Amino acid sequence: MDFKAYVAREIASALEVVFGERSLSTLEIAEAIEIPPEPALGDYAFPCFKLAKALRKAPPAIADALAGAIDAEFLQEVQSVKGYLNFYIDRVIYAREVLGEVLSLGANYGGGDEGAGKVICIDYSAVNIAKRFHFGHLSTTMIGNALYKLYSFRGYKCEGINHLGDWGIQFGQLLTAYKRWGDEATVEKNGIDELTALYVRFNREAQSDESLTAESRAWFKKIEDGDPEAFAIFEWFKAITMREVNKTYDLLGVTFDSYAGESFYSDKMDAVVDELREKGLLVESQGAYIVDLEAYEMPPCLILKRDGATLYATRDLAAAIYRKKTYDFHKCLYVVAYQQDLHFRQVFKVLELMGYEWAKDCVHVNFGWVSFEGEGLSTRSGKTVSLDEVLEKSIEKALAVIEEKSPGLENKEEIAKQVGVGATVFFDLYNNRIKDIDFRWDRALNFDGETGPYAQYTHARACSVLRKAELPHGTAPDYTALAGAEAQNVVRSLSLFPSVVQDAVERNEPSLVTRYVIDLCQMFNRFYYECRILDDDIRARAAKLELTAAARQVIETGLTLIGVAAPERM
Repeated sequence: MDFKAYVAREIASALEVVFGERSLSTLEIAEAIEIPPEPALGDYAFPCFKLAKALRKAPPAIADALAGAIDAEFLQEVQSVKGYLNFYIDRVIYAREVLGEVLSLGANYGGGDEGAGKVICIDYSAVNIAKRFHFGHLSTTMIGNALYKLYSFRGYKCEGINHLGDWGIQFGQLLTAYKRWGDEATVEKNGIDELTALYVRFNREAQSDESLTAESRAWFKKIEDGDPEAFAIFEWFKAITMREVNKTYDLLGVTFDSYAGESFYSDKMDAVVDELREKGLLVESQGAYIVDLEAYEMPPCLILKRDGATLYATRDLAAAIYRKKTYDFHKCLYVVAYQQDLHFRQVFKVLELMGYEWAKDCVHVNFGWVSFEGEGLSTRSGKTVSLDEVLEKSIEKALAVIEEKSPGLENKEEIAKQVGVGATVFFDLYNNRIKDIDFRWDRALNFDGETGPYAQYTHARACSVLRKAELPHGTAPDYTALAGAEAQNVVRSLSLFPSVVQDAVERNEPSLVTRYVIDLCQMFNRFYYECRILDDDIRARAAKLELTAAARQVIETGLTLIGVAAPERM
């Protein structure tokens, strides 16, 4: 039963009976129906303020009149409270219908098909070539991965794009450092760590040796021109980077459909510059070329430097146009930190001025600053924390906890990997994405707090109950056993899952799912402690086991959508 739709129909019918008119259509009524913040206020609520003008009556009077006219089998009670109609669904019917839907749909519960035929491009992670997978890239990687899963769950065709940071003067700097101080054997042996050391040394030495800057520009020009030696070394740096980075992606369970990075658009930027010039948007300014955005209260968007070099904006314009032509996207999401807010506002405005109506479908999904144990991070200064090291340490710590609490557990190493990685990901996705994150070991790996291990342990607990359960085949559940507050809170939470997923998609906010999972886990654990699930009454036991199975399923689905594993044993 779609209780919201049924409630809307009851309100529409009562309007005709009591007032001789509907004022609002059934669809408009359904859209106005709210989910009260507390169960005590009902399962659904309708604000009668929306009817006051048309009916020329005070909202409390309207609510009183309608409450007296509504009497449906699926409703336990209808209350008029301060202009609101509060609806309480019959507890037995509510439990039977919600659990029936969850268990019949299984892993598809909460999914949808509104995205059928629509493509969502998601630009995320964008690791930098010749640099280790920085801990600061965790948010873009996991927010993007979660959005990919969420949009796919609602029926969209997603294109995950890793817009590699593989272009720019830094590669001229790295080649300069390699030619001066590096050697092939050491780079092959030490990989990204050696490349990072060379990059840090270049920046240190360049502070006192001005010739290094000119030399680095010359090497980057050679890369741009396709010089065989320069380009071969550049491609070698990329191969070394991806070889190591892919190990981290595998550990995180993150994949991409495209690795078209900045260098991919190097031969597509001239066309963008020509188009800007033809459309009268390109303006010379002190030897450089810009698009003037003063009329839109923004600084100019720099397209070409004085030396003719392109910039991030030029490449992002080329990338957006290429993606629209290639994928014909419904939306193109850029999962990039909030420090780039102005940059994307400029790029989207330039696309709009170029006459591309679809510029409105480009969305900057920003997120807050990431720090580690209170420390800021910077590759240039050599102050970094690599993500693979964090994940390895998380797994180590998780294994130590498992050894202490469950020494006889099978597949301890694999479960420690799921818990350690899951703890890191969950911590990153728990708060609203725009908030700054300071990763702390003691918080992330806490099995009792609002954490990934807590959610995973709750899932494993439900699995354990279901493994121990014994029921005669065909036992009919007695849903009156779920009429208590603890069970009803779980049922209510389960009923909200589809709307939570939909809200997460509409707001590009995975934390809504992460927090929902914690709420559901807390409610299930209260039910677990307060109600004897393996009841002596077989029919009551059947109903409680259905509730346990439904909760387990939705916890697993929620964790999967944010990129966290759901172990069956812990």
